[in-house]
Amino acid sequence: MSCVRPMVYSRCWLHLCKAASSRGSQSRAFSTSNSCRAIMPAWVIDKYGGNDVLRFNKNASFPILTYPNEVIVQVHAAALNPLDVSMRGGYGASTLSMKRDPLHIKQSGSEFPLILGRDVSGVVMECGLDVKYFREGDEVWAAIPPWKQGSLAEFVVLSANEVSHKPKSLSHLEAAAIPYVACTAWSALVNTGGLSKDNCAKKRILILGGSGGVGTFSIQMLKAWGAHVTVTCSQNAERFVRGLGADHVVDYTAGPVEEPLSALEKFDLILDNVGGETERWALKLLKPWSGAKYVTLVTPFLQNTDLLGIADGMMQNAATAATKALKHLTKGVHYRWGFFAPSGPALDEVREMVDAVQIRPVVEETFSFSQVPQAMEKVEKGHARGKTVVQISTGGGDS
Repeated sequence: MSCVRPMVYSRCWLHLCKAASSRGSQSRAFSTSNSCRAIMPAWVIDKYGGNDVLRFNKNASFPILTYPNEVIVQVHAAALNPLDVSMRGGYGASTLSMKRDPLHIKQSGSEFPLILGRDVSGVVMECGLDVKYFREGDEVWAAIPPWKQGSLAEFVVLSANEVSHKPKSLSHLEAAAIPYVACTAWSALVNTGGLSKDNCAKKRILILGGSGGVGTFSIQMLKAWGAHVTVTCSQNAERFVRGLGADHVVDYTAGPVEEPLSALEKFDLILDNVGGETERWALKLLKPWSGAKYVTLVTPFLQNTDLLGIADGMMQNAATAATKALKHLTKGVHYRWGFFAPSGPALDEVREMVDAVQIRPVVEETFSFSQVPQAMEKVEKGHARGKTVVQISTGGGDS
């Protein structure tokens, strides 16, 4: 508790000086909260493990602005992803610890108590000195980097470049279903795959595993850009993905999925959400010597650094990625790893598509803040048909 009193004094001082800081014509505005807070409710984990490590803490530390480009957001709704289940079990712990503490100043386990949750929709409560694009009271959404404290709490602190104004057409519960899958799909398809609204028309895209969060978002974005989209999923999800715009659907439960896919015209890009054995045959489905790309989101990157340590793990990752890229380049196709990358500018683009009714949120089930363990169990079971959303605050816009 030694850090609470200085923090409370600091927050009170900022509140009292709010008017004074805005008097001079050269001074920047600094938004502050209406009350001094030191604690907040949150779901935390104190160690890695199963669902039983989740603990509700009504006295979690209130986030503070460490850098001038940060904002504090009051969380109205959060969403869960398979990544949260993996992180609960310790996935990526070594790499994420290095990102949090690159100089190794803190002791091992300093990430605890850890708050999970990568999606957030809420309202800006406080802004750093250098934040110009947002102000107190703005409705925003964001995808939270995995090395930062998450959204299963009443408040969260983010860099302003990770935040975007929320679509006006969506409630907070709806908006929370989009940021993580949007940023992942954008990173894979746009940053890595080289697709855009200007070059996507009539391109043939294959999405392996199209009924999950990233798949359902990708279908909608690619169709809005004019692509022809083929999707693999189970038979009971076919109507669902066709409703999102998929042009052709292949049932992977009907037999070896590579056989019906091989009978189709070859593809310009493949987005792989499945991994495993798919690499063995999927790259043969690409158009050779035409710049076609295979982008997989199932990579050994964090597994290698967890198992081998940061230095050896990174060397192993570089060797694996380079070997596979060179192997397939000789066959005229490009092999790439895709990663989740938080991006406010990407969400700005997505917001325009949402408000233009080109993309809609896919919410499978909503839970209350007290039901976070049940929500985590739901995500852990897999075979999702959309996102699992948690209502954190009952503020306006959540209906």
